[in-house]
Amino acid sequence: MVEIYTDGAASGNPGPGGLGVVMLFNGHRKEHSEGFRYTTNNRMELLAVIRALEMMKTTAHPIHIYSDSAYVINSITKGWLFGWLKTGFKGKKNKDLWLRYAAIAPKFNITFHWVKGHASNKENNRCDELAVAARKVKGLPVDPGFVKAEKPSKKRKPL
Repeated sequence: MVEIYTDGAASGNPGPGGLGVVMLFNGHRKEHSEGFRYTTNNRMELLAVIRALEMMKTTAHPIHIYSDSAYVINSITKGWLFGWLKTGFKGKKNKDLWLRYAAIAPKFNITFHWVKGHASNKENNRCDELAVAARKVKGLPVDPGFVKAEKPSKKRKPL
């Protein structure tokens, strides 16, 4: 079994965001993080799961994904994603990421687990540390799928 812990963070929501992943298998540990200069927390939570699956080198082992994101967990385990796929994501956000997830997830035997964020789960806390650190890096790239424009600059009032 592969254990995967994921978390996302955004400051300002939208604002600078990051994701963190911890993968555990057979005594081995892999950590991953990355950030974007303007994105949302939900995008980072979902992208963390996608990145973890994209990093998998085999589909032979069952995967247990642990996340503190009710948005991600409920969308998948309660079947909301299937409804969104049928309606073309009408009125729903993050279509680009959900389509990526829907394309890769069927290759794996995945079980999702919700964990309480910022609590006693050591690996979830580590993912949070990775995500927060990633969003603080200077010179972050643009989140290519985030549909809102870059944060507008405050307009100055005329003198």
